[in-house]
Amino acid sequence: MDKQLINDLITLIDKSSITSFEYEENGIAVRIKRENNVVNTETKSSVPSKMIIEDSEEATTKSDDEYKIVKSPIVGTFYDKASPEKDNFVKVGQKVSKGDTLCIIEAMKIMNEINSDFDGEIVEILCNNEDMVEFGQPLFKIR
Repeated sequence: MDKQLINDLITLIDKSSITSFEYEENGIAVRIKRENNVVNTETKSSVPSKMIIEDSEEATTKSDDEYKIVKSPIVGTFYDKASPEKDNFVKVGQKVSKGDTLCIIEAMKIMNEINSDFDGEIVEILCNNEDMVEFGQPLFKIR
């Protein structure tokens, strides 16, 4: 699935009154839903894709120390908490479960929650709050 198509879909949904939208193409499914006036996107794939975190070999790799690396699925601004007065989503040493929110990446004024694809412990947070991140950039080390 083309990244530009996904970005166009997000923009269209953001400008509309639609609260939920699903689209599937070539084994890749994108679900976009609006919660509290924020558009969140979820992607799932039955085939590896560079744009997708879930089920992608590129998104989860093991180093010599058996760490799993969570990589950014998009270009944007990294946020480690929902707002300045809130606590961080995760901290080093914290246990996380599959589906837990690790951070938010803002792209095109849309806040995209990045969720864990596996259970484990946060070993290292590889970005600082408000850092610009690139597609495929490592964000977290999880053991």
